[in-house]
Amino acid sequence: MIEVRWHGRGGQGAVTSVELLAVAAIAAGKYAQGFPSFGPERRGAPVTAFTRIDDKKINVRSGIYEPDVVLILDASLIGLVNVTDGLKPGGKIIVNTPKTPDEIRKNLNFSGTVATVDGTGIARKEMGVPIANTTMIGALLKVTGVMGLDALKESVEHRFGRIAQKNLNAMKRAYDEIKISN
Repeated sequence: MIEVRWHGRGGQGAVTSVELLAVAAIAAGKYAQGFPSFGPERRGAPVTAFTRIDDKKINVRSGIYEPDVVLILDASLIGLVNVTDGLKPGGKIIVNTPKTPDEIRKNLNFSGTVATVDGTGIARKEMGVPIANTTMIGALLKVTGVMGLDALKESVEHRFGRIAQKNLNAMKRAYDEIKISN
């Protein structure tokens, strides 16, 4: 099983991303859960969301306290929120930032795998808006290998309709452009 904790801000689409990912995983024949954890429910406030994906039935019904992967939609949360809290040994961190993995590693004092991609820049270019949630799904798929990009096509088309292709293009670019440092 892979467990992912997403850090973002209200309005950035973390909840949408975990739902899209879970729906796509289920459609691909896997078992999945996607759920949010809200503090104060307001735009811009820190938000945490979670995804579990496995090839067998998932019986756990609690929050994710020791994730395999932490995905950070908004790099300004680093230092504001303890993003590495509970991360499993050998865990991976994925950050939406134009910075290099080594710069983020130094900021976090983290020795595991760090991956970075300018998801916001990609979203602006591909979709015309600086909302990188679906873009960062591409980064997550590349780093984890949990499933292929094609698995997201149907759920993204269902959710976004006429703008789905822009989201899929952004996902593909993040998948291709992510920088990973072990």
